[in-house]
Amino acid sequence: MTVTNAATATDASAGPTFRGRSTRDWQAADAAHFLHPFTDFKALAARGARIVTRGEGIYLWDSEGHRILDAMSGLWCVNVGYGQQPLIDAATRQLQELPFYNAFFQTSTPPAIELAELLAELSPPQFQHVFFASSGSESNDTVVRMVRRYWAVMGQPQRQVIISRWNGYHGSTMAGASLGGMPGMHEQGGLPIPGIVHIDQPHWWEHGRALGLSREDFGLQAAKWLEDKILEIGAENVAAFIGEPVQGAGGVIVPSETYWPEVQRICDRYGVLLVSDEVITGFGRTGHWFGCERFGSRPDLITFAKGVTSGYVPLGGVLVGERVAQALIERGGEFAHGYTYSGHPVACAVGVANLGLVRQLGLVERVRDDTGPYLAAIYRRLQEHPLVGEVQSCGLMGALTLVKDQATNEPFAPEVDIAMVCRGHCFANGLIMRAVGQRMIVAPPLVITRAQLDEMGALILRCLDLTLADARREGWL
Repeated sequence: MTVTNAATATDASAGPTFRGRSTRDWQAADAAHFLHPFTDFKALAARGARIVTRGEGIYLWDSEGHRILDAMSGLWCVNVGYGQQPLIDAATRQLQELPFYNAFFQTSTPPAIELAELLAELSPPQFQHVFFASSGSESNDTVVRMVRRYWAVMGQPQRQVIISRWNGYHGSTMAGASLGGMPGMHEQGGLPIPGIVHIDQPHWWEHGRALGLSREDFGLQAAKWLEDKILEIGAENVAAFIGEPVQGAGGVIVPSETYWPEVQRICDRYGVLLVSDEVITGFGRTGHWFGCERFGSRPDLITFAKGVTSGYVPLGGVLVGERVAQALIERGGEFAHGYTYSGHPVACAVGVANLGLVRQLGLVERVRDDTGPYLAAIYRRLQEHPLVGEVQSCGLMGALTLVKDQATNEPFAPEVDIAMVCRGHCFANGLIMRAVGQRMIVAPPLVITRAQLDEMGALILRCLDLTLADARREGWL
């Protein structure tokens, strides 16, 4: 049977087909031609990729017809869920009217201007300007160029060093991966590039317990690591500190409440620019438009991407605080940096429609007042499971730390890779949940309902039970 539309059908001999090909056909073509990001190519080719064919709301369907609850919002980005017609219509209209024009040549387009206006309205009051890119990685590359240019314009060109954190994630370009603190990435490509250094992350479970500190005292200690590094380098040489309000790809590491206010005080004391990487936490994920508002910092720059269009079209950028913007405007001359797709009209039109829909549906307030607290309650119940040690949540982000012994919080041996075992059960039971180290993390679409959170919680519990059975059978406990 040949299927020529987007429907999935069944062929008795070849199984389900999608657009005229069976799953095996799609997997073979994928292995032959498509090099996936962050992937062992050989291992994936041997296994075969899952072919996702359709999305609606918080659910996906694959080429075999299985329904999957997407508890990771695609990749932290599909905030308004799949199939939102206002975003589709906005893209269609703009494609018909003006599919592309660049922002070079002293030229602009209405969608780019409209989105810049809207972002200035929604962001903290110190932000009135935006520099557009196409991704979070490009946005953080822009930060490196921008903060160094700022200090050169201000007559302090020696302020080159940017401080970041181990286990932070800021993209995978040369500058983005250097800013990030992922050793596995640094091992490939001669990273980090010069002028970027790292301090330890504000991870109480990993560091604070061993020091015997309360979460509040540990937050102050973790911030002091920044001050120590500034003094080691010399404040006159430090350009900026960059951090995610909540470390996402690092495992949903929610800092102590004392951390970010103390980081702000330190940056103010030494005149260091503060950059808030909100590629994940921006646009409602934490129950606020931006995570810095949730944790009480006043950054000079904010990087964004993902949720600005809910992932429907690639778009990123940097919100530039007036301290930096006015220096670049009044004293900087030409800023020799930019991208072909800076301010892409289709992406910006979708961004305007997406943020309008977030407002219309009241998603930021819903996460803050309803679904975020409800997720936290579900996670507190999941903490009773024998495999679960620490649980953390912030808005619609959550993490479970898997432990060998709940009484002592003893971890599993690294060679067990218990989180990947659990992830395998998730995938087999219609749930997308991410494994990071020995933590299982979620970040579901902001449109998720209480009933759907209950469904997600029940699936997580089932997969924990299956993982526990494996651990007992294999003698890992």
